[in-house]
Amino acid sequence: MSQTLKSLNSPFLSRAVLVAAAVLCAPVWAADDALVEGEKIKITVQDMHADALRMPAEMRPQVLGKPQTVTQIASNLYARRAMALRAESDGLEKDPAVVAALRIARDKVLSDAYLEKLDKAAAPTDEAAEKMAQTVYKAKSDRFKVDEQIRVRHILISPTTPNAREKIDEIVKKLASGAEFAALAKEVSADPGSAAKGGDLGFFAKGRMLPEFETAAFALKKKGDLSGVVETKFGFHVLQLEEKRPAGIRPFEDVRDELIKEVKSSVVQEARVAEAQKLQQGAKVNAPAVSAFAAEYSNTPTQK
Repeated sequence: MSQTLKSLNSPFLSRAVLVAAAVLCAPVWAADDALVEGEKIKITVQDMHADALRMPAEMRPQVLGKPQTVTQIASNLYARRAMALRAESDGLEKDPAVVAALRIARDKVLSDAYLEKLDKAAAPTDEAAEKMAQTVYKAKSDRFKVDEQIRVRHILISPTTPNAREKIDEIVKKLASGAEFAALAKEVSADPGSAAKGGDLGFFAKGRMLPEFETAAFALKKKGDLSGVVETKFGFHVLQLEEKRPAGIRPFEDVRDELIKEVKSSVVQEARVAEAQKLQQGAKVNAPAVSAFAAEYSNTPTQK
């Protein structure tokens, strides 16, 4: 995507932006229809499609799906083309450095288009990718091992609360008498992150919590079990077990999408590497020229 030309304030841009805003209201446009048009210059739908190749395919709907952004990009392309015409009239296209830069830019555009074509040809079908994902899942099951996890609720009374110990003891008594844990957590817990969720801390494995908290949590056996008072540096807690997940291997369905994306990317990348290696066969490195070029830059003082 063209860089925003914030510093440009040329008169031709005002008309260009108005034209762009008008044409973007139309429902369908041919490739050679103008999005921005001025004297001797127009930016077409095809120009925009070409410029879109400069950004990753997954970004294009997000960027180009907004009329305001399309207007901005088309206007920037208009400004660039106007400046390019000025450069040509000044003879700058004959400058050796400009000629080399244009050749590199052309190579980049064409090679990117070729890679996109190569990617489409190499990418496995969804069915093939799923079979490959299943093979990876079976062959590398260790990747998907998970430790035992538990989900608990807790109520926290801050150590700075007056009579904190007496208050947590009173809460424990209420819970033992049948008070609802989640409702009580919302009412009195000093942990704002979990209080709004009824004290729910979600699932966690060993090593995630403070040792004294973790020991008490993993000692709980079945849903609804309550701990005694647990003291940590954060204050006084009481815990309730919600659920336990035993250690094991994540089901394929949990990792299916991740693996399919991974194998597709791997196949495409392998195809790119193979094609690059094939195209580079017979290429010879001119070591003295490389050394001379590197020396030219290494001897250049850096600006401070």
